[in-house]
Amino acid sequence: MWIAAMSVAAWLWLLLCQGFFWRTDVRLPAREEPLEWPSVCVVVPARDEAAVLSASLPSLLAQDYPGRAEIFLVDDGSSDGTGELAGALARRHGGLPLTVDSPGEPPAGWTGKLWAVRHGIGLARAREPEYLLLTDADIAHGPDSLRELVAAARTGGFDVVSQMARLRVESPWERLVVPAFVYFFAQLYPFRRIGRRGARTAAAAGGCVLLRTDAAERARIPDAIRHAVIDDVALARAVKGAGGHIWLGLADRVDSVRPYPRLHDLWRMVSRSAYAQLRHSPLLLAGTVLCLALVYLAPPLALLGGLAAGRTATAVFGGLAWLTMAGTYVPMLRYYRQPLWLAPLLPFTAFLYLLMTVDSAVQHYRGRGAAWKGRTYARPDAVADEG
Repeated sequence: MWIAAMSVAAWLWLLLCQGFFWRTDVRLPAREEPLEWPSVCVVVPARDEAAVLSASLPSLLAQDYPGRAEIFLVDDGSSDGTGELAGALARRHGGLPLTVDSPGEPPAGWTGKLWAVRHGIGLARAREPEYLLLTDADIAHGPDSLRELVAAARTGGFDVVSQMARLRVESPWERLVVPAFVYFFAQLYPFRRIGRRGARTAAAAGGCVLLRTDAAERARIPDAIRHAVIDDVALARAVKGAGGHIWLGLADRVDSVRPYPRLHDLWRMVSRSAYAQLRHSPLLLAGTVLCLALVYLAPPLALLGGLAAGRTATAVFGGLAWLTMAGTYVPMLRYYRQPLWLAPLLPFTAFLYLLMTVDSAVQHYRGRGAAWKGRTYARPDAVADEG
């Protein structure tokens, strides 16, 4: 009964005191079109992305942007013809100018896509853009995405404007796991707090980050975060730590086209960086497992166990906690246009995430570490940069 009561208390605190993380109304802030549109360079790191590029790159080429804009796609050692396909798409669709280049193999100490990002920013620097749009190769943008991002940044005085792309939800596993992924992210990094000056919370979504060039230089992006496995959060922290004003919210017309049809695909996406999020700390891992068990697993167990054992108080507390949990999940399911009967299944999804987090730690101690597109970083030093 006391465990169930603690779970109710935890959910009341999350409901009211964690930045209203469960609400999905944090979208692009109020904005006005500037009198003069600044120049923008779009940097797209791409490694073995031929399978998704045809569905994403044309949307960047077709951006309706009144100012000067140019795309730099960095082919980071692809073996599937990503660079050649990008050039062919540009010739076929026209639109914004596209440059395709390759940075060569990254030196020691650079993780994930950051070496490719560094190369792309270096190419863009010659154009002296006011803004950089860092976007992944699997992200499709609405035709006015760039102008809306720039207008929001100019109007609000933001150094970073980032949107959490709407991930694909078509397979049964995607429907079960993907909305919860964004829900848990917002629980860790409440969007309302991120955009508040003076608040310590900082995060970005790596698929869509508009960054002022001078803010990147002050924060030494990306060199200062070259060890980071979770590079988008590290970028936001570096910019905010250098005095920048950042914003993060949900997207309306920025979508990921990357499929995750099997549980194995989603498992790899989460376990790649879950233990890095916990700073590779066994104590934080143990605490996370206990908290997940108390907050997500205890309510249904208390309800069902209380009913079976005739313990009314235990069942009531468990039911209240489970009902509150499901209620906070409903807005995210609506955002993803998913059936609301998935809300009571959140404890099962949370249990999957618990297992993914433990597996991430196991892989770390087996020496496999974080991985990105076939590159493995055995014992990353991301802790200092991200913590």
